[in-house]
Amino acid sequence: GQYYVNHRWLGGTLTNWNTIQSRIKRLKDLKKMSEDGTFDILPKKEAAQLTKQMEKLEKFLGGIEDMPRIPDAVFIVDPRKERIAVKEAQKLNIPIVAMVDTNADPDEIDVKIPSNDDAIRAVRLITSKMADAIIEANQGEENDQVTEETFGKKDEKVDSIEDIVEAVEGNNGHKDAE
Repeated sequence: GQYYVNHRWLGGTLTNWNTIQSRIKRLKDLKKMSEDGTFDILPKKEAAQLTKQMEKLEKFLGGIEDMPRIPDAVFIVDPRKERIAVKEAQKLNIPIVAMVDTNADPDEIDVKIPSNDDAIRAVRLITSKMADAIIEANQGEENDQVTEETFGKKDEKVDSIEDIVEAVEGNNGHKDAE
């Protein structure tokens, strides 16, 4: 898989990479302590504090735990909300691919994907297509591709792109309208 941040962007994640690496090392150390039974021999209160610290680090850094260096490009779902990530990528001249809604400044983004970044189905569709493109670029190292029909929940009916375009451009969603 690829590296990701799906909670609040920590300031300095890219621009202060050395410090972030030290926090990632701490996360790995805490995981190792948890797995080898060190937490079991510690006092209950201390073990609880370390567990809480490990969970917090996992929440914010778990997706970049194995990232060896800063990325060559970043994909951002909501550049307006994640303005810190945008500024850091700009500062380091890292190309930015982003879903740009009408409320965002498109001039800050290198590759713009015009879309509604507030609608969960739109976010799912575009992120799944981005994932497919990454998998394809990696010569299909991962086999499970997400399709237009499977990007939503299994019990959720998903329209094809053609149906959505027809609904928007054609007759405002009424197929039998004359």
